[in-house]
Amino acid sequence: MLYDKDIREPLFEFLEERYGKVRILEEKQMGRSRADAVMVMEDALVGIEIKSDADTYARLKRQVKDYNRFFDYNFVVAGSTHGGHIEEHVPKWWGIITVEQWGSQVDFYVLREAGRNPEVDWRGKLAFLWRPELARIQEANRMPRYRDKGKRFVIEKILERVPKETLGRQISEELFERDYTEIEEVIREYRRGR
Repeated sequence: MLYDKDIREPLFEFLEERYGKVRILEEKQMGRSRADAVMVMEDALVGIEIKSDADTYARLKRQVKDYNRFFDYNFVVAGSTHGGHIEEHVPKWWGIITVEQWGSQVDFYVLREAGRNPEVDWRGKLAFLWRPELARIQEANRMPRYRDKGKRFVIEKILERVPKETLGRQISEELFERDYTEIEEVIREYRRGR
């Protein structure tokens, strides 16, 4: 029986080998759920829900709704106990990766590739960014600073003025560059500039 902790590190290695340049962010809050992982790609955000052999489907329906709001693509990674039925519990555009243990190795198999999520909400994607990161996107697109306005206002203005293709790359760039060890200083510096 594989548990979540047995799956994570080998899964992240598998994803890096398969997709090349990616950054994995773990345990990201999204709506009323928490994404097990977010895979940042050069122009897309990919939500990853892990259903280990020890998990149930009790929260999955609500999680699917939240994942669909925030991510361009979604994958469910299912332990062998779920492999035969997981397709019934996720939308057809979700990718499915099954995971099994072979001796001391953890083996992954892509049962179904992820398709583009038709329900993604760009407001949700932009909400992942910190205010200083949004400010860099504004600057890159020659937008006014709106320093006295809140995050929601700024997100709406960005969505009005920046093409989605450009914005997808810029969101990914910000998340690739994010440094969690410096966040307090980055936010403090941003507020000083007000």
